Amino acid sequence: MMKEYSTYIFDLDGTLLDTLTDLAASCNYALQQYGMPQRTIDEVCMFVGNGVKKLMERAIPNGLDNPQFEDVYQCFRQHYLEHGLDHTAPYAGVMPMLAELKRRKKNIAVVSNKFYKATQELCQHFFGEYVEVAIGEREGINKKPAPDTVLEALAQLGVTNEGAVYIGDSDVDIATAKNCHMPCISVLWGFRDKEFLLRSGASTFISSPDELLF
Repeated sequence: MMKEYSTYIFDLDGTLLDTLTDLAASCNYALQQYGMPQRTIDEVCMFVGNGVKKLMERAIPNGLDNPQFEDVYQCFRQHYLEHGLDHTAPYAGVMPMLAELKRRKKNIAVVSNKFYKATQELCQHFFGEYVEVAIGEREGINKKPAPDTVLEALAQLGVTNEGAVYIGDSDVDIATAKNCHMPCISVLWGFRDKEFLLRSGASTFISSPDELLF
């Protein structure tokens, strides 16, 4: 039986939303504009998790040392803001799971390493009636796995980490939960497989969103 919590903090990409196709499309659009090699969707899948700047650092030849890095990165950001909803959708079972948590009067927040504006827009578009707080990467606050953004979410909800759980799909999420002194539930439908998550210290898994409810 899954323990019931009072507060649920979710990762976004790979946990609530399948964003991989749109991330890969924007990545490759930006690379193409500057004559750089395209990346496969499997490569992009392994590049995500630490924010979009790190995604592009991994995708662009020579990363931050490439003199065109900032131009390509800004090209990606602009394209993604315009096309981030082309193929993105909630994973099967996510919407009824959130609806039931809301019916049970649980606190619900999203904390993502996706840049702030995109996080806000995606959460408002898909989860506006369920998610009370949505926080993304921005200047002046350390991104995950640092605890800062999760602690800000808890503060905005008006709660502490007591009775809270963090749900995500990556090693970054496992480390984030640990740094926040919260339990972590790792989802198996996201961007990392179970073996990778086990090596990263995961101990609690769910295979479908409704398993959070039992």
